[in-house]
Amino acid sequence: MILLNRSTWQLAVISGILVGLSYLHMRLNFFVYFGFIPILHCWILNDKWDNLKSGYIFGITYNIISNYWIGTNSGAEFYVVILSLIFAVLYLSIFWGIAGFVYGKIKTDYNNFIALPFLIVTLEWIRSFGPLGFPWGNLALTQVDYLLLLQLIDFTGPYFLSFIIIIINLVVYKSLVKKDFFLKNLKIIVLLPIIIIAFGYIRIKTLKYLNHNINIAVIQPNIDPNEKWDYNTRKLTISFMDSLYNKAISLNPDIILFPETALPTYLRINNNIRNNIQQKVNQSGIPALIGTIDRDFDSLGNKIYYNSAIYFSPNEQFAMYNKIHLVPFAEYDLVPNFLSPLEKLNLNINRGIFKKGDNFTLFKWENINFADLICYESSFPRYAREFVKKGANILMIQANDGWLGKSAGPYQHFAHARLRAIENRIPIVRCGNTGISGVILPTGEIKIQIPIDEEVVFKEKISLNNSGTFYTYYGDVFAAISFVIFLFLGPVNCLKK
Repeated sequence: MILLNRSTWQLAVISGILVGLSYLHMRLNFFVYFGFIPILHCWILNDKWDNLKSGYIFGITYNIISNYWIGTNSGAEFYVVILSLIFAVLYLSIFWGIAGFVYGKIKTDYNNFIALPFLIVTLEWIRSFGPLGFPWGNLALTQVDYLLLLQLIDFTGPYFLSFIIIIINLVVYKSLVKKDFFLKNLKIIVLLPIIIIAFGYIRIKTLKYLNHNINIAVIQPNIDPNEKWDYNTRKLTISFMDSLYNKAISLNPDIILFPETALPTYLRINNNIRNNIQQKVNQSGIPALIGTIDRDFDSLGNKIYYNSAIYFSPNEQFAMYNKIHLVPFAEYDLVPNFLSPLEKLNLNINRGIFKKGDNFTLFKWENINFADLICYESSFPRYAREFVKKGANILMIQANDGWLGKSAGPYQHFAHARLRAIENRIPIVRCGNTGISGVILPTGEIKIQIPIDEEVVFKEKISLNNSGTFYTYYGDVFAAISFVIFLFLGPVNCLKK
């Protein structure tokens, strides 16, 4: 194949472009099925040091394209967001450089192909841990439009999709470089996709719902987040949100859902506004879940902030949830004494340094339990899993992607919600300040989706089911097994020599 005759760095760039484009909202998801072929060709033919370089070049190219939206954040100075993008790309690319190096170190004639899918799954799994964990790079994100393929992840988790993607790339590659490979393996090449697709179809059609519904009204106000905390327009913003709240009440839902940091105030400590909301809740009999910033003081008298949700129930004391997984360098500084980019953020909360919560709070309406994922933490499977394990029958997501405009960021964020729904077989209601808001079924199907930059208040009936799956209760077993298999295929075999 002429394409594969190019230089190593050219192949790495080509691969990075193809894979990067598969993450964008351009209906090019299928590029990922052959996008890895150039870089895998490099890794198979070259040694560990060449693979380290080509893997890093591939990572830089692919992450610039897939995560360019990091540099579109309007909530900070231009140089801050550009530096954030550069540092993120350089950091995330390290994993691909290491993957190339490790593969070059452990490859043999025996494991030349079989080790690669397990290596990529291991890479993604390891990359999800720690404060810099970043699941936005997981290959599963490219597959949300292929619902039949996704239905196995309630058992395997999202890493199964990465495994399948690399397998497909290897099959295509082998078919290109070895003429008789496809015909010799035709039965299994055709049969396995048919089995997976058939399983997905059956799973979607046979998912059973309970005879229990809940009506939820969602408020998408479409307020520019850069203007929300402007003191001069604060009263106007609160008045506007109140008018949308009245509209939601008129729909007579069971619960009203507001977006993240819905009002430019600290609801818990602003008695006047909080009491007004509580009075409306009491009069209407309709609970409301509202995103808010909260402020408290530590033992030394220093101000501390939380990104929170406050739940108002009729004639009851309000309840709160504090966001557990914060965004590094956007909600808190990992190295505050050395680097302080948050002081440039346009927020009326000093430097905007947040403290993470530590309780998986469940809210209740009648006999239905529900939980709230605040923005970024909805991209991590473990938080959704934990809430469902604790008894959540439905998941709410409050988000504010308005900082990212119409970039790929909000679309990728919404795609994460679809994965969480399938993984736990639970309905999800998402409320974004500027979008994307919507309702996602336990199959990952979208029941309603509100576009970006539209002011909308809508009500939707949600049918409940028996939420919770193998993946909910046992987690990333598939990823852990893949890691162990990779160790025996590679490093352990190397030690035996």
